Amino acid sequence: MSSDSTPLQSSAVINEAVQTLRDGGLVAFPTETVYGLGADATNPMAIKKVFVTKGRPSNHPLIVHLAAPEKFDQAQVDWVAVLAPWVRDISEDALKLINAFWPGPLTLVFKKNKSVLGEITGGQDTVAIRAPAHPIAQELLRKFKGGVVAPSANRFGKVSPTSAADVRSEFEGELGLMVLDGGDCEVGIESTIIDLSSGDHPVLLRPGVITPKEILAKTGIQVYLAGEELKEGDALPRVSGSLKAHYAPTTPLRLYAPGRVLDALTEFPDIKSRVAVAVWDSESSLGEAGHPSVHFEEVEMPSDSGAFASRLYRSLRDLDQQGWDLILFPEPPAGEEWDGVRDRLQRACFGSGPSSSSHDSN
Repeated sequence: MSSDSTPLQSSAVINEAVQTLRDGGLVAFPTETVYGLGADATNPMAIKKVFVTKGRPSNHPLIVHLAAPEKFDQAQVDWVAVLAPWVRDISEDALKLINAFWPGPLTLVFKKNKSVLGEITGGQDTVAIRAPAHPIAQELLRKFKGGVVAPSANRFGKVSPTSAADVRSEFEGELGLMVLDGGDCEVGIESTIIDLSSGDHPVLLRPGVITPKEILAKTGIQVYLAGEELKEGDALPRVSGSLKAHYAPTTPLRLYAPGRVLDALTEFPDIKSRVAVAVWDSESSLGEAGHPSVHFEEVEMPSDSGAFASRLYRSLRDLDQQGWDLILFPEPPAGEEWDGVRDRLQRACFGSGPSSSSHDSN
């Protein structure tokens, strides 16, 4: 598999990937959010391989990725036919969301069709579906002519991969894993997940770059936050990325409040010397003042939420490999457009550190 940086894979390589999926093998492929570890969504053995390779708990549901129908001359593509094998009913709201945001970083949770494997749904009666926008993902899915489950292509709970090199270093020694190189992921954090399975109204299960505000503006649909409108006895579906510790570096990671870097440093007296501090590109440098025992290096992060999301996992992964004693990140500002990043950072903090025994809540 060529590892040159040309993101466009030849159709011969894509055809080989399609054959690998049909044969029950795994293919890591790029999406606009992160790289996914793909398997045929109708093959129980292949799906099991995903869980084993990732070290992922088997009751943790997977997202099914589908190709967008080719448009040709139609003004409106027929998504109903694409979804029919997977979901039980498709509401007006669902179609509005799909027509506004698919293909793209939005995952929708439906009541599942009875033929959908329990291995995908974590034993639930719901299934999560998205149509990724990345051209390589689209071509792979279109040629495969079926659904592909694809959680992030990394060991369970660790930082998600945003380049083919990340995937290769994560699964070094995994023989037979095919990796399609599509360059760096643009969005950089996982998709927004909206639950449509209750029939009442859409509920946000995982924030991402598509926000409830944007959904309201484009479709007129009000998305509720989990817990806002639950009736007694209602339970939301379990979905990917909803565990408290997730997306986590091995180096301890903490957040600091605006202007409180030094407080954050003194709060960890046991952490001796080398600290990487992410700072906003819009702020002046911290300087070494006030903490002589600490050597810290500043890493600039964009103050635009989209650019920050795009760089988040890349930065965490690189810093994790540089052997710091502590990584400090600024708390993201208030506002819906930062919720996806805030969610990933909080889970990363909680899960960070050499082993789970150190997960004291922060």
